[in-house]
Amino acid sequence: MEIGVAFPKLMPANNGRLLVEWALRADAGPFSSLAQIDRLVYGNADVLVAMAAAAAVTERARLMPTVLIAPLRGAALLAKQAASIDAVSGGRLVLGLGVGSRPDDFAAAEAPMARRGRRFEEQIAAMRRAWAGEPFSEGVGPIGPAPARKEGPPLLIGGRSEAALRRSGRLGDGYIAGSAGSAVSNQAQETLNYYRVVEAAWKDAGKPGKPRLVAGLTCAWGAYGAARTAESIRAYYAFRGEAARTMDVQVPSTAQALRDAVRAYEDIGCDELILEPGLADLDQIDRLADFVAGL
Repeated sequence: MEIGVAFPKLMPANNGRLLVEWALRADAGPFSSLAQIDRLVYGNADVLVAMAAAAAVTERARLMPTVLIAPLRGAALLAKQAASIDAVSGGRLVLGLGVGSRPDDFAAAEAPMARRGRRFEEQIAAMRRAWAGEPFSEGVGPIGPAPARKEGPPLLIGGRSEAALRRSGRLGDGYIAGSAGSAVSNQAQETLNYYRVVEAAWKDAGKPGKPRLVAGLTCAWGAYGAARTAESIRAYYAFRGEAARTMDVQVPSTAQALRDAVRAYEDIGCDELILEPGLADLDQIDRLADFVAGL
């Protein structure tokens, strides 16, 4: 199982040097991918801007939005941005996508939230046409640049509803499971249950092989890092009101707890686990890198 790392959920958007240094250390360390969440009504840097910045200073690690909320954007612009990052990075973009669930994000983007699942599927089809160099639509020519890979970046589709899971199997190259901050063993089992639905839809679509399985893990190093990470999770879900303030967020933060978490995801056949610390402190990525290197 590969192990990647994410930018902290609330990496200060006005501290570009910290973002770049985090990317450099992720690339220098043992991590397979560098990931970031996507929100609009939130204080993080735009996910595609962060991925582009990382593409410019890294050489090895994959770049993975986890997940980009596609219906907030137009398909043509998203196809162009993704192809550009894929080309600049030498084919290292893995495009995690989802339909989103926050009404404030859609209101701010002036995008309709209704029927977003259907629009999402139309976006995927349109992006794939663009990446193949075909006319974007009737009367609209091709949209460049060409991505590094002829077929475009791999698509990992997230979500937990039946429709989202089956969409992932039908239209994606794999499934990406979020991190809920609950007991790791429960998270891993839930991820496997979701993946089975994705796998069934994949087989129903007659696709060869099997979908890739990627999962996120809220974690930290040390008690202080765990406490701050738990705070960042509660802040992220603040729209839930009192339920967010009283969330029992469990954050593996010792070598043993992290080893147990890695084992839990290995046991379900996970292909890649993304470590998601919530504290924007370079010591966190350094300590997690040492942990991963020692596995």
